[in-house]
Amino acid sequence: MKTKVALLDEVTLNRAVVRMSHEIIEKNKGIDDVVLVGIRTRGVPMAERIGEQIKRIEGVELKIGSIDITHFRDDVSANERTSVNATDIKFDIHNKNVILCDDVLFTGRTARAAIEALLHFGRPKTIQLAVLIDRGHRELPIRADYVGKNIPTSLQETVAVKFDETDGETCAILCEID
Repeated sequence: MKTKVALLDEVTLNRAVVRMSHEIIEKNKGIDDVVLVGIRTRGVPMAERIGEQIKRIEGVELKIGSIDITHFRDDVSANERTSVNATDIKFDIHNKNVILCDDVLFTGRTARAAIEALLHFGRPKTIQLAVLIDRGHRELPIRADYVGKNIPTSLQETVAVKFDETDGETCAILCEID
């Protein structure tokens, strides 16, 4: 059985996205040459929300894409790699500052796979990582440039981020296995 503990409600989650959007603008000295790419599945609404906030702040709409990393994962066997979502990057990423967006950073394997997949589309100026929750436990030397909230967890816990767009509600929950 799992015990659930609320980490972020909708208001707090949205506040984190607003702060991260400001940080992206500040670090990149504006939004020239910035594009957003969400890692399927929940990185996509994350990228869209950041894009909405940047548009509200700067008055400019960023290009937003999505990437499916299924075929680039090193933690599943080749037999288990069935792609269910298509990659949708309809813009040039060459010499752009790509903000790779995901909901949770854990071992770093998803981010590594996303970077490898992204490099098939061109050579960005930079690849920056934006995550809503960083829960630690890295297996690879990957760190996020923008973090909504650091949540130290045990290996017996999981973090579930939900967005209205994919789950019908917006929140982040810590699930403990009893």
